[in-house]
Formats: sequence, C-alpha cells, structure tokens
Amino acid sequence: MKTLRLLTAALALGTMTAGRASAQVLDPQGDFLPTYAGPQNPDVDVLKANVMFDSTYFWFFGEMADSIGATPGALYVWGVDRGQGTERFVSGTPSIGQGVRFDSVVLLRPDGTGLVNRLDGQPASNLPAGSVVVSGSAIRGRVHRSLLPGNGRDFLQYTWNLWSRVGVGNNAQISDFAPNASNAAVVPEPSSLSLIALGGLFLGSLCLRRRR
Repeated sequence: MKTLRLLTAALALGTMTAGRASAQVLDPQGDFLPTYAGPQNPDVDVLKANVMFDSTYFWFFGEMADSIGATPGALYVWGVDRGQGTERFVSGTPSIGQGVRFDSVVLLRPDGTGLVNRLDGQPASNLPAGSVVVSGSAIRGRVHRSLLPGNGRDFLQYTWNLWSRVGVGNNAQISDFAPNASNAAVVPEPSSLSLIALGGLFLGSLCLRRRR
C-alpha cells in the first residue's frame, strides 16, 4: 500500500507541475496604460505572457492582440528579478510600474534580434542569431542561464514582468504591463517536469520490486 501511495503521488506531481508550467499570465485586451503617449495599436497590447526554465535556457513568450511588426519602434521587454529587483519606473516620468520589480531586462525586437542587460554596469549581451522568433502575434526568446546568473535567488525563484513599449527614453512610451502591478513566477519547462514525474515512477517501481 505504501508503494502504491508513492506511485500515486508521483503521478499527481507530474500532473500538477505540468499544469503549473503551462500556466500563462493573461492580460485584458485594450488595457493601455493611461500614461502611454504612443499609438494604441494592437501589436503593442499584451494578451499573454510566460517565462519557463528548462535547466539550461530561459524561454520568454509573449502574445499581442495582433501581428507583430505593424508599429515602428515597438519593443518587447521582460524585466527579471533575480533577487535584487526594485521598482525602477516609479521615480521616472511619469511615475508608473508600482509592484514591477527587476534587476535585469531581456529585450526582444520584431526583427528577430534581442539582448540581455543585467543593469549592473556591465555591457549588454546581444542574443545569438536564431534566439528570437516572431510568428504572427507571438514572440519568443531563448536566453542561456549564464546571461542571467543568480543575484540572491535560484533560477526557479526568479520573477518577471513583460511590458511592450514604442521607443526608449521615458515611461510614457510603455504601453502595457503583464501582469499589472506585480511580477509573475518563472516556471519549469514541461519536459523537465515530465522527467521528474518519470523519475518518481521509476523509484516507486523499484520499491515495489524489492517488496516482492
């Protein structure tokens, strides 16, 4: 009976964690910031966002309300809190972003390029070719963990926020936050979770064999 409970728990772990990994931040359509001074085009209106980690790479996902590329100067930025994040927008003009904490940024562009800036005085790192993919209204970026080293937290303790903006220079260029007034958690990539669940089942089967 104990072994059966072990197997059941392993299956439950696989189901629960896979569900957690597939969770996305959903953001209402048309909720442009009242401080945003740019064009209210759907390709700078965030609908869905997610960040996953597969033990080697962070995967950044964003989906807009329409196909990316219609707005000149549009950028998609994930602020990542690796352990020393602060509310960096509240002291800007205008003051926005309460609850949005970060100590590094991952910037993805519609032309398929991107960079990581740890905001620690070191130069930003351009992402290798092929790291950023744009498909219709979705944008995806892959970032090696070496570009986002821990700053007081383990990788799966990082949190993040996605904002779209048009140009750089002031806070009035930021069109949307996802989630609003808070950060979301990085989640394990589903294939990694499947391996964890399979490992639990394997250990359970070994216990069962030894009891026979």
